[in-house]
Amino acid sequence: MNELALKYGCNPNQKPSRIYMEDGSDLPVTVLNGKPGYINFLDALNSIQLVKELKTACGLPAAASFKHVSPAGAALGLPLTEVERKMYHIAPEVELSPLACAYARARGADRMSSFGDWIALSDICDVPTAKLIQHEVSDGIIAPGYEPEALAILSGKKKGNYNVVAIDPNYKPAPIEHKQVYGITFEQGRNELEINADTMLTNWVTENKDVTDEQKRDLVIALITLKYTQSNSVCYTYHGQTIGVGAGQQSRIHCTRLAGQKADNWQLRHMDKVLNLPFRDDVAKPNRDNAIDVYIGDTPEDVIGDDVWAETFTEQPAPLTAEEKKEYLSKVTGVCLGSDAFFPFGDNIERARRSGVTAIVQPGGSIRDQQVIDTCNKYGIAMAFCGLRLFHH
Repeated sequence: MNELALKYGCNPNQKPSRIYMEDGSDLPVTVLNGKPGYINFLDALNSIQLVKELKTACGLPAAASFKHVSPAGAALGLPLTEVERKMYHIAPEVELSPLACAYARARGADRMSSFGDWIALSDICDVPTAKLIQHEVSDGIIAPGYEPEALAILSGKKKGNYNVVAIDPNYKPAPIEHKQVYGITFEQGRNELEINADTMLTNWVTENKDVTDEQKRDLVIALITLKYTQSNSVCYTYHGQTIGVGAGQQSRIHCTRLAGQKADNWQLRHMDKVLNLPFRDDVAKPNRDNAIDVYIGDTPEDVIGDDVWAETFTEQPAPLTAEEKKEYLSKVTGVCLGSDAFFPFGDNIERARRSGVTAIVQPGGSIRDQQVIDTCNKYGIAMAFCGLRLFHH
């Protein structure tokens, strides 16, 4: 099939709408269930590239959770700890394959942003992964294939309307790509930049050059994630997954702050006080996620105040104080950070340090590179210049 008609474009007033192959060849995607829309396919085709590259670079199954053409989370299929299972609302007895672990981590990076996500999987979707997805609010999924039982589970979501897309794993796009803006056609070579430790992590410019293999892996995850994130963008990673993605900001420091706050929230969700919040049994997972987000934020009274706590909890939780949060975050270390373009000022490093960052990769090339390097040296942070920008628009 050469083309697929869509209901409408980005918005209902944008008609007609379709995806098609300009050279007359068959589309590399097949809709197995549902009726994906224009934005769904933008998310699908960007996210599948991300997970394919993660698997190639790191050698493990990978998953991504996409919203509005940027990743809310991306992760490798590493085992979940007991605490992570609790954070992601996964019971101890639930079977998790490596691919299921990858999706649980990707979804769990920023569960607020992942609400209604588009999912990408690097491998054939298995039953454990499908069962996880079955209980999450999601718009659709793309993968190179599906086990029959997994497809049946997914096809039953949203009263049978869940979007399930398969992509030919051998598909290779043309080396030149085009897009139109205001009736004018833009042309450029595809971004085929190969990202791995050998290509990106050789030029260590700081006094500290002692970086573990795990940190190098996490820096690679950050760069690959940034390659498919709307710029400007900054990404924090930890233990094989993203924990904070700041996308589409005009200011680099705003990217760093936004992503850093998300990373801090992910860390704070590990606290016993958060893990043991006394939720009512009838409170659904999305409402729990929202309550947790508010509880660890600046206005906890919105969910634990005298007049509202009983709507969510069986007893009124004690507040999580600013001092408690500061004390907990002060012990966080080993976090990695990537930036899709150079840091123009050392203030980005100051902010990253407060989220436990100890290793950074960025292109370099600012007239203030030395100031940024000096700020890293001040805190013993290792930093590599990869030399290549990763803008994505």
